[in-house]
Amino acid sequence: MTPIHTTRQIFEKYVPEAAVDYCSDLLNHYGFQFKITRSRKTKLGDYRFLSHTRKHVITVNHDLNKFQFLVTYLHEVAHLITFESHQHRVQPHGIEWKRNFSELLVDMNISSIFPEELGSIIQSYIKNPKASSCADPTLFKALSKYDVKKNGEKFLADLKPGDVFRFNNRLFQKELKKRTRSVCLDMKTGKQYLIPEVATVYPKDLNPDLSLEFCDGGSK
Repeated sequence: MTPIHTTRQIFEKYVPEAAVDYCSDLLNHYGFQFKITRSRKTKLGDYRFLSHTRKHVITVNHDLNKFQFLVTYLHEVAHLITFESHQHRVQPHGIEWKRNFSELLVDMNISSIFPEELGSIIQSYIKNPKASSCADPTLFKALSKYDVKKNGEKFLADLKPGDVFRFNNRLFQKELKKRTRSVCLDMKTGKQYLIPEVATVYPKDLNPDLSLEFCDGGSK
């Protein structure tokens, strides 16, 4: 188990100050291995149970803003709690996980941790958590407001049909919105793709120095 002083130092860097003790207590209570990882394009964090060592392992990407890091961390702790009670007998993001995740969020003093607008969105999210924060466009956009943005970054949701943008170093044109995704035309190949409305994109005249993709938090 990570020593308490080291645990606090980790969380002081990555989560809001008012949530440090809560996050540290969870780690020390459940005794899992906790790792801060490089940025991953397909997920914000994950939970695994290593059968050969009988250890629980939780990882979270290092480059998340403090509010997104906190929500992702609790998302993964909820997987651990669910696994301890049900192993593989329930769906990864089924009703049992939803209940545990909601309880972890409720147990925090939300009003003292999140800004008022974001706290209200978190309160609504608690009623029926999605498989990842990225699967809830309202929550994802609210959390992303606290990211350190590069000049010119936008959400696909902010563009109009017909607008041209760069995504994954390719040029697309937004065509038609379908619920939480939009049909987008690859300007080079002529193929159509569904891209999440919460994807971070660049206006066509900008040349980003980093390829960005939408994310999928939570366990696989």
